[in-house]
Amino acid sequence: MVHFDTDYMEGAHPEVMRRLLETNLEHTVGYGNDEYSQKARELIREACAAPHALVRFLVGGTQTNATVIDALLRRHEGVLAAETAHINVHESGAVEHSGHKVLTLPSHEGKVDAAEVDEYIKNFYADETYEHMVAPGMLYITQPTEYGTMYSLRELSQLSTICHLHNIPLYLDGARLGYALASEQADFTLAEIANLCDVFYIGGTKCGAMFGEAVVAANPDKLPHFFPLIKQHGALMAKGRLQGVQFATLFTGNLYVDIARHAVRLAQRLREAFIACGFKMAIDSPTNQQFVVLPNKVMDELLKFATFELWGPRGQKETTVRFVTSWATSEGDVDAFIEYLKEVAGRMNVQ
Repeated sequence: MVHFDTDYMEGAHPEVMRRLLETNLEHTVGYGNDEYSQKARELIREACAAPHALVRFLVGGTQTNATVIDALLRRHEGVLAAETAHINVHESGAVEHSGHKVLTLPSHEGKVDAAEVDEYIKNFYADETYEHMVAPGMLYITQPTEYGTMYSLRELSQLSTICHLHNIPLYLDGARLGYALASEQADFTLAEIANLCDVFYIGGTKCGAMFGEAVVAANPDKLPHFFPLIKQHGALMAKGRLQGVQFATLFTGNLYVDIARHAVRLAQRLREAFIACGFKMAIDSPTNQQFVVLPNKVMDELLKFATFELWGPRGQKETTVRFVTSWATSEGDVDAFIEYLKEVAGRMNVQ
């Protein structure tokens, strides 16, 4: 059985594990005040071309989103996001639990449109009863999106301009940011993201770390009193050096992007194989997530050989499914799956 369910099924990249083992019995202070965390922060600042950036390590993606959004919003404000956004669909109401509403916008294959963000905010304040309503206090986006699509540099610039025009922060969820940076279609850099987004995070959990995410704010004033909020949200590691060691390793050389590039390349091989076998891709994704529409009989056969996710309810005749590769996906597993896919497609006379 081969596995394409998600990109955090394995533990951590071997180099990360090696460094954790090497430093395992060292004595360091806690809560990210150790030398490894400081080194990781400096490496991230350098990669972001943001020498004075605030960099904090949190334990996971949901905690990071809930904590950052709570820090950026006032009590009467909500967060604008695509209706398909992770915080709206797959975080069990974590943002609402913190006292903030998710204000949904139309989703364009996972992305929001700058003109629609602008229109929403203008219409909100044009309503004479707006003080009785939840105010749009920030914009949340993901890079890549829930559908593996990406914002271009131009789109990011447009969103940044609109947010600054209306004096609200732009926050980018980078749970899979490594896979976006590694895509052949990426026309942006980490430094450009740091410049355009008020706050963003660099995902570790899905990109080679055992756990952890790195929140970055080029202007630290955007996140005042952030440390106690991290603790309030249960997102602070007492053994903070465990995150420092991991991110220092991932940002030494080009390891973070190199291992993500491996995943993206294998995902594109899967995509090409599905198309060659006559299957329709539901979304054109240039990253490590691939969405394909399969006849149910084919899907059921493939599930005998591999695990993957149904993207929504099972259809009557066909179903959209998701295949995800990671830094740890092997060439051999992809080769074996493609051969089985060809055999199933031929046996079932897929056109």
